[in-house]
Amino acid sequence: MNSPITISNEIQSGEPVFTGTRVPIKNLFDYLKGGNNVEAFLEDFPSVTNEQALSVIELAENQLLHYSS
Repeated sequence: MNSPITISNEIQSGEPVFTGTRVPIKNLFDYLKGGNNVEAFLEDFPSVTNEQALSVIELAENQLLHYSS
């Protein structure tokens, strides 16, 4: 599978976004921190797929678990 994240100076000034969109990854974490669930995020950002959102969460989880080892 290709990366669910794109970082390019041509898109949102290099801020990490969901691949194929202009939606910043940070928006997903802001939604979750605000007490919303993934479904609410996907409703508000329909260009992001459920698979992309879950892949980003899984990447973050793996990084955190690796970091704490």
